[in-house]
Amino acid sequence: MLRISKLTDYAIVVMVELGESPGAVLSAQALAERSHLELPTVSKVLKLLARHGLVRSYRGAHGGYRVTRPTAEISVAEIIGAIEGPIAMTECSVEVGLCSQEHVCGLRSNWQRISAAVARAMEEVSLAEMSRPARPSEPGLRIATLNA
Repeated sequence: MLRISKLTDYAIVVMVELGESPGAVLSAQALAERSHLELPTVSKVLKLLARHGLVRSYRGAHGGYRVTRPTAEISVAEIIGAIEGPIAMTECSVEVGLCSQEHVCGLRSNWQRISAAVARAMEEVSLAEMSRPARPSEPGLRIATLNA
């Protein structure tokens, strides 16, 4: 089964919480309480998101974090990339020389196509969309239903 890490899932949860208060500066503690996540996990996620420019940190007694752009302009792919690195289905689809079987395997270009399709799909979903329930007519929901 292909799945994102728990840390990435938590990062999206934290970003949704931040996005629901645009312009507001929220502390890591407040975000932990709102998201029902442990403070160390939220702090770790916020540091990674800040390092990649998705949130901005503010110091001081009234410090905290806020999103750097409107949530409609932040894609799920950006959040995943900030936590996990490039979206890729296999090591060989990221970079030449990462797979010991590369010299005898001809699948690299096909894995690159698949990885690109997955990345495009994630780029098309914004943080704003993630904060709303999916509608039954949305393709992802139909696929999930068909595979159930």
